[in-house]
Amino acid sequence: GEKMESFKVEALSFTYPERIDKALDNINFTVKQGEFVLLCGKSGCGKTTLLRLLKSTLAPHGEISGNIFFNDKPLADYDTKEQASGIGFVMQNPDNQIVTDKVWHELAFGLESLGYKQTEIRTRVSEMASFFGIQTWFYKKVTELSGGQKQLLNLASVMAMQPLVLILDEPTSQLDPIAAGEFLKTLEKINRELGTTVILTEHRLEDAFPIADRVIVMDSSKIIADETPTEVGKVLKAQNHDMYKALPTPMRVHGEVTNALPCPLTVREGRVWLEEYSKGNTLNPTLIPLDNLKENNDTVIEIKDAWFRYEKELPDVVKGFNLSVNKGELFCLVGGNGTGKTTALSLISGLNTPYRGDVLIKGKSISKIKSLYDGLLGVLPQNPQSVFVKKTVYLDLMEILSDKKLTKEEKEQKVHNISVLCRIENLLDSHPYDLSGGEQQRAALAKILLMEPEILLLDEPTKGMDAHFKEEFADILLDLKANSVTILMVSHDIEFCAEFADRCALVFDGSITSVDTPREFFKGKNFYTTSANRMARTRLPDAVLAEDIILACGGSVKKREKPSRIVE
Repeated sequence: GEKMESFKVEALSFTYPERIDKALDNINFTVKQGEFVLLCGKSGCGKTTLLRLLKSTLAPHGEISGNIFFNDKPLADYDTKEQASGIGFVMQNPDNQIVTDKVWHELAFGLESLGYKQTEIRTRVSEMASFFGIQTWFYKKVTELSGGQKQLLNLASVMAMQPLVLILDEPTSQLDPIAAGEFLKTLEKINRELGTTVILTEHRLEDAFPIADRVIVMDSSKIIADETPTEVGKVLKAQNHDMYKALPTPMRVHGEVTNALPCPLTVREGRVWLEEYSKGNTLNPTLIPLDNLKENNDTVIEIKDAWFRYEKELPDVVKGFNLSVNKGELFCLVGGNGTGKTTALSLISGLNTPYRGDVLIKGKSISKIKSLYDGLLGVLPQNPQSVFVKKTVYLDLMEILSDKKLTKEEKEQKVHNISVLCRIENLLDSHPYDLSGGEQQRAALAKILLMEPEILLLDEPTKGMDAHFKEEFADILLDLKANSVTILMVSHDIEFCAEFADRCALVFDGSITSVDTPREFFKGKNFYTTSANRMARTRLPDAVLAEDIILACGGSVKKREKPSRIVE
């Protein structure tokens, strides 16, 4: 028989108050019960607006037309309680959704508010804790959990209500790659084993594509593709669309190399594809470019044998840490959560002081530098919200220039230029806290760049950024480097570091265990490496980027045209 429709959306349009452009423009699609649908598109294309309209309590204010049906009835016909239990919603930031102080209480909270009996609540909560593997941290305080654990708790609390549909808006944007992978595996398990319908938006397509039944791609408030993952790959390639770059490595390699083999989605399928391809074609590893590191002994940042702990009785977080970063270099620190990367950054920014060892900037101990932030250091913290102090993004940017000797016109011109550069020109009148994670990240970056620092410290700058803006972000960094700005970046984004870093270092257990140019650095690693390297290592051990495999297979790689930028 025909499966029932979980959601049916007909001719849906939506416009925010005070805006002329539609946020959604004639959206039509259906989601069948038990389907796993991935919704993707560049930041600001309308994904979040669409998802929020699927649950009335979350729907934004504005002008709406068209129809939304849930289980064959208009969504508006269901009361709040029916929607609360029937439609589960998981947001980007777990901290905005968790309401209680203890793990077990968080799991029970939704059921309590729906008025379930204690016996029923106990049964469901214990079942959820087992399904999600939460037993070992069941009695912990929520504050003691890692980001990944908080997001799993968030998901489990929503699942305790046994929703028919689970809607998730970029649920992994705050998580490191390992926690993100685990989270998406759990989603797959919920969909496959409980039959729950899943509608997910995600920038990390590498992990999400293979588990989706269908992919819907949005672009400036319209749907431009709605097909199986493999078909969507073909559509994006045919349109030469910005989103093509976001596709999983195996798909991109398959698309750029002339072959008649089926399209691989996962690293494992990619390996099989490469084996098959190499039977009839010669692979040429000499076409893989080499790293070229210029001799550079102009050290700008130096950490010498630093030790640090947050309190006397707590263990050391940074242990015998040594680092030197040269002028004009993009240096990336990678490694798991809790290894000391962010703490090491805090020593350089003067936020924390090592109890042993020293931190030098341009050869001077930072304890002797009077004003670290006056044109010397710019810091983008892990939580960009902490950067904002004003009611609008515009006022926040102007605030940076308040003590500069410039006319109002010159200030406005600078703010305009930086807004265009960071793609936030349409967000200037918004309150910084109303922006999405990726938008906040870009606005905070704009604010730091206005200070024109000689040294940039960036903590996970690419989180929540879509693949297209990541490329623009790389352009911004390359422009800064060309102006001799030194950039030290902590990142979970292995693919980004592999493509753009001058050097990478692995932080493990409080110190740096290896430093090298990206190719040398990633090709020897089994786990902490790119999907291209995992896919190709049996045949092309030197391949680190999708482009490397494409070149070695005789395909061609188009060099990206750098857009002309407004430079003062």
